[in-house]
Amino acid sequence: MPRESRKARTQRAAEVFDLLYGEYPDAHCELDFENPFQLSVATILSAQTTDVRVNMVTPLLFARYPDAESLANAQQEDVEEIVRTTGFFRNKAKNIIGFARGLMAEHEGVVPRTIAELHALPGVGRKTANVVLGNAFDLNEGVVVDTHIKRLSTLLRFTKEKTPEKIEQDLMKIFPSERWTLLAHLLIWHGRRVCDARKPRCEACVLAHLCPSSRV
Repeated sequence: MPRESRKARTQRAAEVFDLLYGEYPDAHCELDFENPFQLSVATILSAQTTDVRVNMVTPLLFARYPDAESLANAQQEDVEEIVRTTGFFRNKAKNIIGFARGLMAEHEGVVPRTIAELHALPGVGRKTANVVLGNAFDLNEGVVVDTHIKRLSTLLRFTKEKTPEKIEQDLMKIFPSERWTLLAHLLIWHGRRVCDARKPRCEACVLAHLCPSSRV
């Protein structure tokens, strides 16, 4: 692909967004949650597993521990048993209990609304903070970068970076801030439904004519 100017890349990015939005007008976070606390915990649990799997364990988890105070006082072994099927269950149980204790100690049990405050809590990385801010509070502070977004951003030549933090910065430069949260959902949905990692369906992809990696 010829060298692409920033302006041309930004224009192509806008076309990509519009086409994906046309395909997935209902794209949204596929983790089940009723409030910011639940979304935070579910997102921590979603590391290296599927949203479907997380949604299978959170009903019992939140019935047993409906708020930060109850989870902060939970026994690690009891939480481990509930979240066992999400993988890495010991570490995840430790992280969500630590998160709840941090909320109680620093924020009176209320999930904060800034990247800095969220990121300072146990178990919360920048990805989790972006998910919570964008989906629980409708605040576009950054772009979530998961495995789908990393892969599609590379295939679309929106970035040459390898780390989530640098990929996020590249995406933030070419997409307007009001689109950041929805952009993540659109890329994730497309990655799950069409641009499969093992067998991408380029022949069925609405982005084929805009994607330097397209096989058609």
